[in-house]
Amino acid sequence: ADAASTRLAELQALVEDTHGLAPGDDTVLKAQRERLRHVAELEEAAADATEAIAPEEGDGAASLAARAERALAPLERIAPELGAAAAELRDVTIRLGEVGSDLHAFLASLEADPGRLDDVEGQLSRIADLQRRFDCSSFDELLERAAGAQRELDEAAAGHDPVTAAAEAVSAAEARAGALAEELRAVRRGHARPLAEAVAGELKGLGMGEGEFLVELREREPGPTGADEAVFLIRPNQGLPFGPVAETASGGELSRIALALAAVAGGETLVFDEIDAGIGGVTAHAVASTLQRLAERAQVLTITHLPQIASVAERHFRVEKIPGDPTHTRIEELDDLLRREELERMLGGQEFISSFAEG
Repeated sequence: ADAASTRLAELQALVEDTHGLAPGDDTVLKAQRERLRHVAELEEAAADATEAIAPEEGDGAASLAARAERALAPLERIAPELGAAAAELRDVTIRLGEVGSDLHAFLASLEADPGRLDDVEGQLSRIADLQRRFDCSSFDELLERAAGAQRELDEAAAGHDPVTAAAEAVSAAEARAGALAEELRAVRRGHARPLAEAVAGELKGLGMGEGEFLVELREREPGPTGADEAVFLIRPNQGLPFGPVAETASGGELSRIALALAAVAGGETLVFDEIDAGIGGVTAHAVASTLQRLAERAQVLTITHLPQIASVAERHFRVEKIPGDPTHTRIEELDDLLRREELERMLGGQEFISSFAEG
């Protein structure tokens, strides 16, 4: 009985406290607040425009256009080619008159009452307080909750127990969540093997042995992303058991695994920071080749210290830290000459390269 009474009190409070609120009220109030906050600016700008087009005294754009049209009208019979200009001026005069009327109406509609702004702020504050009090992430959710509370109250008035109804709703929601989790698990199971095989193929091309890679689904507490999690497993060397990537892979292997995953399931823009960590030589060439292939279908941004990788890029930027207070970073796009110089520097400098040529 106590639980039922508490539930009814909560429902009643929600319905009463949201009484008078309607969908879209928050948007309308925010627009009104913005307008009221800038009444002076709006009034000044509209007044200036009105004065230029249709002033209370003197000539404005509308009257000047009308004067120009009147000057041409008698001459249309003598010079028919002036007819088009006169017609344009008549049209401009009409349109300027309409704009002037609209601006006058806008000026009359502006509210300069500071009390109105306080009232709007108060209504928005009330909405924000209600959202916090009833734990709603949006105004629409607050109204949905209020409508649901009213339905429960109506059912209670008809003899239905609100606690029982709430328990049934929770049970139905849990069942639905469980069904969705199972559907998601089935989809993940169906894609786990193809993903693992595709990544393994990429890893093999990147010089990671046989590229043995698995995707294992493990159950966990249900959450927003389902009731299981995907764990990536690798076997770096023959004879060793599979182990989680996070616990087994070295720095260089992590770089290649990240690249392989991106090659298989990456989006339209891929960013690799220090993708060259822990690699060099032939492996660096393999990574460069994979990045170049990825760039055929996506935008690829790479921060690298390896010339093998930098040399295959289409555009190059040099990133430097500039000492100072505070230290700042400079980014400079390189032309062909600077690109060559930078690649030489990454290779060890001109003297280092010359020593090999002489040898």
